[in-house]
Amino acid sequence: MPGRTRPLLPRRNPRVTAPTPPFRDAGLPFAKRIDDLLERLLPEERVAMLHQYGPAVERLGVAAFRTGQEALHGVAWTGPATVFPQAVGLGATWNEDLVRRVGEAVSAEVRAMRSRDDRVGLNVWAPTVNLLRHPLWGRNEEGYSEDPRLTSAVATAYTRGLRGDHPVYWRTAPVLKHWLAHNNETDRDTSSGSVRPRVLHEYDLRAFRATVEAGAVAGVMPAYNLVNGRPNHVSPHLREHLRGWTEQDLLVCSDAGAPSNLVDSEHYFDTHEEATAAALLAGVDSFTDHGTDSSIVVERLRGALDLGLLTGADIAAAVRRQLSVRFRLGEFDPLVDPYADTSDFDTPAHRALAREAAEQAVVLLKNDGLLPLTGADTRIAVVGLLADECKLDWYSGTLIHRSTPLEGLRERFGADRVVHAEGVDRVRLRTSAGTCLRVPGSPDAADTADTADTADTATAASTAEGARTEGALDPALIAGRTDLAPLSADGTGTELALVDWGGGVLTLRAPDGRYLSVADDGFVRASADRPGGWVVQETFRLEPLDSHGNGHLLRHLGTDRYVCVTADGVKVAGGEPEIFELEVAERGEDAVARAAAEADVVLVVAGNDPHVNGRETEDRTTLLLPSHQRRLLAAARAANPRTALVVTSSYPYAVDLADVPAALWTAHGGQAAGTALARVLAGDVSPAGRLPQTWYASDADLPDLLDYDVIGGRQTYLYFEGTPLFPFGHGLSYASFAYGGLSVHAGGRSVRVAFTVTNTGGTEADEVAQLYGRAAAPPVPRPRRELLAHRRVRLAPGATVALSFELPLSAFAFWDVARSDWRVEPGPYELLAGASSEDVRLRGTVVLDGTAATPRPVLERGLDAADFDEERGAAIVDRSRTSGDAVCPADGGEAELLFRSCDFGAGARTVTVVAAGRGTIGLRLDGGPVVARLDVPATPGPYDQVAVTAPVRVDGVRDLRLGLRGPVRLVHVGFSG
Repeated sequence: MPGRTRPLLPRRNPRVTAPTPPFRDAGLPFAKRIDDLLERLLPEERVAMLHQYGPAVERLGVAAFRTGQEALHGVAWTGPATVFPQAVGLGATWNEDLVRRVGEAVSAEVRAMRSRDDRVGLNVWAPTVNLLRHPLWGRNEEGYSEDPRLTSAVATAYTRGLRGDHPVYWRTAPVLKHWLAHNNETDRDTSSGSVRPRVLHEYDLRAFRATVEAGAVAGVMPAYNLVNGRPNHVSPHLREHLRGWTEQDLLVCSDAGAPSNLVDSEHYFDTHEEATAAALLAGVDSFTDHGTDSSIVVERLRGALDLGLLTGADIAAAVRRQLSVRFRLGEFDPLVDPYADTSDFDTPAHRALAREAAEQAVVLLKNDGLLPLTGADTRIAVVGLLADECKLDWYSGTLIHRSTPLEGLRERFGADRVVHAEGVDRVRLRTSAGTCLRVPGSPDAADTADTADTADTATAASTAEGARTEGALDPALIAGRTDLAPLSADGTGTELALVDWGGGVLTLRAPDGRYLSVADDGFVRASADRPGGWVVQETFRLEPLDSHGNGHLLRHLGTDRYVCVTADGVKVAGGEPEIFELEVAERGEDAVARAAAEADVVLVVAGNDPHVNGRETEDRTTLLLPSHQRRLLAAARAANPRTALVVTSSYPYAVDLADVPAALWTAHGGQAAGTALARVLAGDVSPAGRLPQTWYASDADLPDLLDYDVIGGRQTYLYFEGTPLFPFGHGLSYASFAYGGLSVHAGGRSVRVAFTVTNTGGTEADEVAQLYGRAAAPPVPRPRRELLAHRRVRLAPGATVALSFELPLSAFAFWDVARSDWRVEPGPYELLAGASSEDVRLRGTVVLDGTAATPRPVLERGLDAADFDEERGAAIVDRSRTSGDAVCPADGGEAELLFRSCDFGAGARTVTVVAAGRGTIGLRLDGGPVVARLDVPATPGPYDQVAVTAPVRVDGVRDLRLGLRGPVRLVHVGFSG
């Protein structure tokens, strides 16, 4: 591998000692050193630094710099590294100390890898703090929780680990993803979420704010989507909120290609010069666009400067923030950087930590006494599509070590006591000519697991190495293999393993473990270790032809083309689509039933492949476990009632567990997943993971994916009023715990809550004590209960621990839209302590003084349209391209806004609305008839507001309802006497 790049120092005359420039003087404050370096940089050098791949400035000895190194749950995209559980699995541990240690290990491996390859960056793009508002979001695996406090607690722990504990220098520089309110992959670069002020402050901003204020964050990355009609890459909240939360310079890195989207897909600006200037002025400091080619972004920045859209000072401000990160990383102080010689990589401690994290992430959902498996001679059947899998996701590193559930159980219980059935359908695809698809060189035999395992690891490593050889750190740039012969057809054919991952999305695997895939030349080959890539080339769909009995067309989903058989081989380009008959040699449920009937206990390992049906760029369409896996579970239960379900997945499922005596969930657990699961099942470790998000019972419980209003839509455990399959915070144990001695005391600016937890069981175990709060009589919709604090503790049998929590009064506040500020409502608040959001063991009440509500002073301030209390049929949109909100009917039809307790004093005689578009605005008081109607004439554009005035007679304190009709965009309503 290439050696580590050191800054190039200017050549020196051996007879003259050149003075050390101030920017290289480690004794000076960073601010002065940055000032000095900025002054030395030429204008064109400053501009060039604003692309993701900033070039070296050799005349100053300043090295090249790249923003962005993926490190969500291990170092990713750079080859072998320790792979920890997915982020949602780390969230399920509810253990900040553990997550901090994971962050330390990941950042140590980043440093160690950089010492061997300077293309490994120290500016890490992790963690993801987007809240898991909707379980169908394709990137659910990347977040920690649906709760903002739990998310910020875990994210803060991870960033502290990534940053390191030195007071000056940082081990790595974490960038939080993805600012802001980002929970959909469907139309993600053109869709807009309507986020009202309360949701913005109480929900979406909260997770970012607490993490940034903790002081271990180097920056953020804006999301692809729009919020309130405005792309996040020109979000005014970057200036108005983010940069006010800390005195540190924060580096804002664009998401890949997003600057170009401002023109190309979103059409928000007419030219790229306008868009680039607007993004930089909004706060974007580094442009991730057009891969390694910086010339396009540089040209746009130069154009913006020439047009007067930017100034040199604007460029310098962005460069300053980048340099601030680079100085903190010790780039200019290699001799005193405490992390410069970090070499910890794949150490025994890291391997042990990976196992510990995987163990702590396991959630016991249900247990009617089947677990743990303690019988000395218990025969175990491990069945299911994920029974012998160790799945990786888009942001995983390459496995050095690997443990599947089957391997872990055989290691723990002995191979002679564990049998296995994968449950694939074994099929042949017969052509209209009577031949069958044949994999060249592949024996017509059942899959050999050991062969597949070896190929999986070896090929993954070689693929990653090939990417590095070509200079590609992005796996999206890795092309499919063309060195193997394509499939053909003959009289016998090859028996393929077919898996339906849901919605008819299939994978087909050859007997040697390789998946059928399509490369750039269009030929179908058995060439892939696993489904993967930015565009997955290993998925197909069989489409029935009613006119041909059992005939099917085989569509390749990556190219959206049908498979055909030609003289050159099987391909997806050219020729007539082949009509295949599906010949089933064995149904997966038959193999599962045989294995289950021979065992004392059956473990059905089900879940998802992180590259199929729910991933970046693709949301899920249902909570249901795929039908193929439901068939396997039903077959196992029918053959053996002592069946447990192990769900290994990136997200929740809705699954019928009425006849299943035990069930567990774990996210994809990284390199030690199988070993960890086996230890939990055996009782070596008592499960103590807790659900970081609600598991809903059915799709009917879910709001629309693009409905970001968690308050109005009654979303997440905070507001959901139905009965979940499993609630937020749920998780069982092999031990039992008693809670007692609750005390609540309010004093000064905080509330102190204390209680005890006792292990009343017979085994050592962890308990996650959870403290929730709720306003007893809120004047506005408030959460049913919200997490205020938690603590994971380990207790021996009979042991008791006393827990106490100091809660600031701000923990009880809500965003008062009438004041545009936080407010604690005076009155009683309930404190709920227990084992989940629904398993409440202790209750107490505290009365807080707070600040009483006052009517809205509408004669003085008027009403900003977005500050409504309630709405019906409305959407928040952008007032202008740079700042402000407006409100319009969501579908261009009708909407209503409610503003409570408006104080009109001695009386208002005129009303003035500021609006754009075209339509009618009607005013009603306290639900009565229309008292004023204002017709807004058509304006030239959506940002060309006009003021329209009408007479009105109103006094006193009244509830005001505004009816909007037509494509009108209301900004403000004012009143005068």
